[in-house]
Amino acid sequence: MTESVKKSRVLTGITTTGTPHLGNYVGAIRPAIAASQLETNDSFFFLADFHALIKCQDPALVHQSTKEIAATWLALGLDPENVVFYRQSDVPEIPELCWMLNCMTAKGLMNRAHAYKGAVDVNLEEGKDPDAGITMGLYSYPVLMAADILMFNANKVPVGKDQIQHVEMARDVAARFNHHFGDKFVLPEAVVDDKIAVLQGLDGRKMSKSYGNTIPLFLTEKQMQKHINKIKTNLLEPGEPKDPDTSTVFQLWEAFASEQQVAEMRQAFADGIAWGESKKQLFALVNSELSEARENYNDLMSRPKDMEEILQAGAVKARRYSQPLLDKCRRAVGIRALK
Repeated sequence: MTESVKKSRVLTGITTTGTPHLGNYVGAIRPAIAASQLETNDSFFFLADFHALIKCQDPALVHQSTKEIAATWLALGLDPENVVFYRQSDVPEIPELCWMLNCMTAKGLMNRAHAYKGAVDVNLEEGKDPDAGITMGLYSYPVLMAADILMFNANKVPVGKDQIQHVEMARDVAARFNHHFGDKFVLPEAVVDDKIAVLQGLDGRKMSKSYGNTIPLFLTEKQMQKHINKIKTNLLEPGEPKDPDTSTVFQLWEAFASEQQVAEMRQAFADGIAWGESKKQLFALVNSELSEARENYNDLMSRPKDMEEILQAGAVKARRYSQPLLDKCRRAVGIRALK
């Protein structure tokens, strides 16, 4: 008799604002899909459309982004049969749990949230009221994130360093709830993989929608080539040695290349490869990895009803977990039938 493998429950949320880009792919999507294929993981992936409302009040953009992000994950190999893949707003237990957690969350804890403090600092620098333009969505969104995590009792939450605080807040809130009402929640752990690259954008800063310096993931070949050609480089001529460690072109190459290819390109930089040639080779490398997924993506985007069916089936799977847990929480806090 073989010993069963103890699985970790891993949860990943993707906010539905904007179009996925190469930085999202390298930093989050590719490693998450690889992790979902491990027998040691039970993986939950959700489209965080309630979170999108915090920073985007354009209904058409939220809707389009939801479609693009769903198609992206599926096109890149996420298997909805092997994971729980759902839209946040299709699981009504999440906002109900969020309210219960709000009632257990100290305001002082929310005052220390990085996003809120950052927005206040900007207002003060501009001579405005500290809370100008700050909504309750922004202020309390760590509680919604806690509800996302605790609803499925995730053990591990892969995040960037800037999100570690929110997972720690989820632990604090879960511990307080457990103290008052008995153990209902697993205390989650943030997982940060320092080996995963944070890609630079066209201008050399971190690739981010906020900076407008991204390379969208599923551009046509011609558009992809144009974007790669726009990557900022210095004025060194062909034949002059170039520093790979300060080059966005080389960093992108490293994110897609094998070890041997990285070594070969490093030597080419030392030998003075022309910027135009390095960008040409970079395009060929990136395109070779994404061309099949691009076809899948375009096919999925033409079949939104099929994606909707996948999401609805995912919601059914998700609610097999969320409904029993919420029922336990309701009973624990005293919301139950009169007898």
